[in-house]
Amino acid sequence: MLAKIWKKLLMLILIIACMFNVIIKLVNNLSLDDKLTSSARYIQEEQNKREVNIK
Repeated sequence: MLAKIWKKLLMLILIIACMFNVIIKLVNNLSLDDKLTSSARYIQEEQNKREVNIK
């Protein structure tokens, strides 16, 4: 009887922890626009570095 209660309690804690983890990741996730802007900026900087090294 006690084992069943512990099992259900621990399963509930596990589910809550997983949901909390997913929600935190979704809330702190950068927007797609920010990611694309950052990627474009990085690519442009790398191309500029290559052009400087070639010259």
